[in-house]
Amino acid sequence: MERVRITDVSPRDGLQNEQGVIPTMDKVELIRLLCQTGVDEVEVTSFVSPKWVPQLADALEVCASLHPLLETGPLLSVLVPNEKGLDAAVGVNARGRVLSKVSVFTAASETFSKKNTNATIAETLERFRPVVALAHNEELLVRGYISSAIACPFEGAIAPQAVAKVSRRLVDLGVDEIDLGDTIGAGTPETVRAMLSAVRTELGDAWLPADRLTLHLHDTFGRAAECVTAALDVGVRSFDGSVAGLGGCPYASTPGKRAPGNISTELLVKTVHDAGFATGVDMAKLEAAAAFARGIVAKSRGG
Repeated sequence: MERVRITDVSPRDGLQNEQGVIPTMDKVELIRLLCQTGVDEVEVTSFVSPKWVPQLADALEVCASLHPLLETGPLLSVLVPNEKGLDAAVGVNARGRVLSKVSVFTAASETFSKKNTNATIAETLERFRPVVALAHNEELLVRGYISSAIACPFEGAIAPQAVAKVSRRLVDLGVDEIDLGDTIGAGTPETVRAMLSAVRTELGDAWLPADRLTLHLHDTFGRAAECVTAALDVGVRSFDGSVAGLGGCPYASTPGKRAPGNISTELLVKTVHDAGFATGVDMAKLEAAAAFARGIVAKSRGG
């Protein structure tokens, strides 16, 4: 069976908006459990300012604890917003190579970009130019996230060609992978197909096979699995999930109701398998990681 690449982003995207304190060693244990599941990559943390994301203020401590996981584990990656974040990632590897990939993030919506990064799309891309070059000098792969790839909480529906245009600009900067984020979970099979078609037409054959295009879905309206199937049908072979469905964009939440998070890695893998594709994931071990994840989040929320 054809293989599909699975990245679990729960230690970063799943936990970053949690308000309660999650101990560093609980995060490390979650990463350890994920590394045993057979996923291809784990995004372990983000080197962003603790002022903006206090939950990930222990990024250095988390990374310093990961060396024992590296012998047989998956690729480990981190999010970096700028050169300072990249310097931190490089510093981690100076003490023994832990990280193999860094991720930068922009958006297909100008309003979302300004609210999320305090910069226009053009300004974020210019900020990435030295980051991509320096990362490659350190033999690190670079993923380029594009938020609001289907819809924006402020601007509404996003034109597929707008996503394609930002994808082209990231490729021109030299990123190795494009990660297309349905940030508020608004996607349907039809809108996902249209967006992917525009991006692949813009990028051309150099970006096939499609494991260089990753789809990052949120399950706000319970349609994420259908969107996975639609993406598989048009050739996408790389997806992000978050074990136990952790996460959830704060912009998609309403007063008194937290929005559902990312598509759970369990549902993602099941959907991929049901569609006739293979992954390296052991479902029993994935369920164990999900149970642990639910436990540490419930504890942090006082549950």
